Amino acid sequence: MFDITKGADMSFEERRIWIYLAVAVVVPAGYLAAILARLGDTNPADLAYQRPLLVAVGVSIAATIALNMAAAALWPKGAYVKDPRDKEIDRRGEYVGFVAMSALTVVPLGLTLLEWPHFWIANTIYLAYITAAVASSAVKLVAYRRGF
Repeated sequence: MFDITKGADMSFEERRIWIYLAVAVVVPAGYLAAILARLGDTNPADLAYQRPLLVAVGVSIAATIALNMAAAALWPKGAYVKDPRDKEIDRRGEYVGFVAMSALTVVPLGLTLLEWPHFWIANTIYLAYITAAVASSAVKLVAYRRGF
């Protein structure tokens, strides 16, 4: 059924990226579900989105930390040790994430200049963060699996 020893040849850094990617996808999906459940006939600009958004950010941070600690406990070999390849992959992935985040922040900036409601500005910033996290993780995972 489910074998947790499968993938034991995966480096700890790659495992951390999978955790980061999973959290970056699952938690925002939960946030979206919570917002859609509250939406109903309400105008999105009038929706109380602040608490769910802050909870989503907090859960993302806590889940990433807890899952990394669990991974280190389950696969302690090489935990928190980066070799030069890990560092280069991390550098390239973070660069792509930075570019994605930088490009996407134009949208909330434009919304701010056009004086749109805070709901849209906050959520486009959150979407930019999520997109950057997914892009960064994808680049790193491709580099681990296929090389540079």
